[in-house]
Amino acid sequence: MADLTILRAAPRQYLWIALMWIRAARAYPASFWTMTVASALITALDFVGIAIMFATIDTLGDFGLREIALLYGASGVALGLADMAIGSVEQIGQHVRTGSLDTMMTRPVPLLVQVCADKFALRRLGRISQATVVFAWASLSVDWTPARAAVALMMVVAGFGIFFAFFVAFSCIQFWTADASEFANAFTYGGNTMTQYPLTIFPREVLVSLTFLLPVAFVNWYPCLFILGRDDPFGMPSWFAFLSPAVAVVLVALAALAWRTGVRHYTSTGS
Repeated sequence: MADLTILRAAPRQYLWIALMWIRAARAYPASFWTMTVASALITALDFVGIAIMFATIDTLGDFGLREIALLYGASGVALGLADMAIGSVEQIGQHVRTGSLDTMMTRPVPLLVQVCADKFALRRLGRISQATVVFAWASLSVDWTPARAAVALMMVVAGFGIFFAFFVAFSCIQFWTADASEFANAFTYGGNTMTQYPLTIFPREVLVSLTFLLPVAFVNWYPCLFILGRDDPFGMPSWFAFLSPAVAVVLVALAALAWRTGVRHYTSTGS
């Protein structure tokens, strides 16, 4: 019963901490807007690079520019939301080194809530807005139906859950190796980079790995195939398009287990 009460209070406590950091950012509006716009422009260069390729080619991996834009936008929105909500968990190693994690553990707020909400950066909306614009542009060419709209919504929510799990689970290695934030980046931002492109540009072995080992293909690949009305080029079952929520739930559960294991292993700074 006590655990249930803590879980119910966690969203409210997270919001309180996030609002504190938002108020701090609002104290310097010029800096906030400069960083937000800069973030949008920098991430936009990724898609500009893809678009430039289509000045000399018609398709990439048998996918047109708007189809790739749909993949790009879906993955970018999911990663952006997860990065804004809990991206600070990547700094767990810094908390371990400085001893600030010890202070957090004495407060009556779940440790994960404090770590994720710490230094909440609303300026990351720049990345989300840029990806949203690309996704909206790509959506203009989609023959939308209620089923496809539902899958699109499911895709974004499940994609957020999958990247949420990646951020938490792979950051937990810093309980053992305090200076390993780049390890997590290889799976979060690296996974996003791979899913920006049609997986047909990779060998089948890569698709299998991204489906069953590091299931980032469920962030956008399988749902987008359904939205675009395309069969899987590698012959995977069409019902994989609806598995993203189940994959997200499993990964979040595994991430929670990794977090609990890491916290139990932690024996204070300098140990």
